[in-house]
Amino acid sequence: MHRKSTRKIIYVALAGNCLIAITKAVAAGITGSAAMLSESIHSVADTGNEMLLLYGLRRAALPADKEFPFGHGKEIYFWSFVVAILLFAGGAGISLYKGIDQLAAPQPVKHSGVNYAVIAMALVFEGASWYIALREFSRSKGAWGYIQAVHRAKDPSVFIVLLEDSAAITGLVVAFIGILLSQITGNPAYDAAASVIIGVILAVTAIVLALETKSLLIGESANKEVVQGIREIAGSRKEIKQVNEVLTMHMGPDYILVNISVDFVDPIYATEVEVTVAELDKAIKQAYPHVQRIFIEVETWRGKEQAMSESSSRR
Repeated sequence: MHRKSTRKIIYVALAGNCLIAITKAVAAGITGSAAMLSESIHSVADTGNEMLLLYGLRRAALPADKEFPFGHGKEIYFWSFVVAILLFAGGAGISLYKGIDQLAAPQPVKHSGVNYAVIAMALVFEGASWYIALREFSRSKGAWGYIQAVHRAKDPSVFIVLLEDSAAITGLVVAFIGILLSQITGNPAYDAAASVIIGVILAVTAIVLALETKSLLIGESANKEVVQGIREIAGSRKEIKQVNEVLTMHMGPDYILVNISVDFVDPIYATEVEVTVAELDKAIKQAYPHVQRIFIEVETWRGKEQAMSESSSRR
């Protein structure tokens, strides 16, 4: 996905969450609703998260230097993981605390009409942000299913916004039900219970985000189709007898590092090896534009097996 599209989605979500957070906070102060206060905390957390994502995108765009020869692309993975942690600790933790505290000492909800108006406004804002994020995510996922696309996507910023907005809409529905039941029954425990449920929703969302971004932060390989395609390109060269290994790693959403171990035909001139390596580098980068650095290791399969055997015997 293009960086401009990603930033547009985040800016829309940031503007919406900022306005919604203020509105919810005012409504919570007027009505005393624990669910509305949890929703306000939720929106504040989302606002902070979008700011962190924008910062991560800016840091990820920094050029490579001597200290970071492969660039700063993984910055977006780090800040995405921080977003998940903050959503869990800040959003889920505080919402659960407020809900449990309200259950222990229930306070009546006043002026419920204010809450309904704010929830309706928030659904409009969140719905618009969710629709834009879903549209861009659907465009970028191609033929993959939505769950598969979340697992295989290498740019976490868009699906983070999509999951956050999905959680926000679910939380608003829960808040509406809790406040409505409190108004109908006169029992504020329903409102407090809604706050607890909102906290659980945020916790689940944070865990999903943390799991999805952890592997990218550690060093996830390119998708199987890319790895197989690189292997086929290398194997199609008549100068290469066998492709031993194709190792890849995403150094950022748009940066793939590739290491290929090959066994050249024997005999072969050094000049032929140089020409083959140069042509192979060009062919792979043309087929997969996200591949930015390629290292080709000349190694026989027998030598590879011996090295692996020696490595195993040392353990």
